[in-house]
Amino acid sequence: MMNLSSKSEATYAAILAAAYEMAAADGIGKLSLGEVAKRMGISKSGVFSRVGSLEALQAAVLDESDRRFAEDVFMPSLRLPAGLPRLAAQVERWTESCCATGPGTGCLYTAGAFEYDDLQTPLRDRLQQGVERWRASLRKTVRQAVEVGHLRPDTDAEQLVFEIYCLIVGLMHDTRFMRDPAAPRRMQMAFSRLISTYKSFNYQG
Repeated sequence: MMNLSSKSEATYAAILAAAYEMAAADGIGKLSLGEVAKRMGISKSGVFSRVGSLEALQAAVLDESDRRFAEDVFMPSLRLPAGLPRLAAQVERWTESCCATGPGTGCLYTAGAFEYDDLQTPLRDRLQQGVERWRASLRKTVRQAVEVGHLRPDTDAEQLVFEIYCLIVGLMHDTRFMRDPAAPRRMQMAFSRLISTYKSFNYQG
């Protein structure tokens, strides 16, 4: 028989999963304890007693997004050699993640950036912190590619990461708004062309 602690943990996990799917579908700003309770078939107070507040639930949803992103995109790339193989794998898996369909798919950070771009709230700060952490990780990968001689010594890591982000935002737009099935292929072509302008002349990969 499941004890009370295990039951409470299972209920919390179910609330988080439901909230994540709702945020992915409607935006993190549209999340509400009442709607989560309705989907779960429990009282609003039952949701509140387990998550504490809407702000705490939103933070937990973004933490879950970070965990899934690390598991699906970042960690697998670490099995590849440092440099362009790792950077290319990160962008490829990021592309796949952005183009995935079904419940719980999409990018909460990209959507949230447009949802909260003109606001100043703790949730906006949390979204920005998440984006900055991922950009810092990408910059590290780019600098490693320079160190191992895959990219030119004069490569501006900040600029390259900015350009990759622009490609991802365009991909999200064409995949989800334009519903263009060719968007992932166009993204890979654009990334290959971009990287070709930064490659070291000595790198044959």
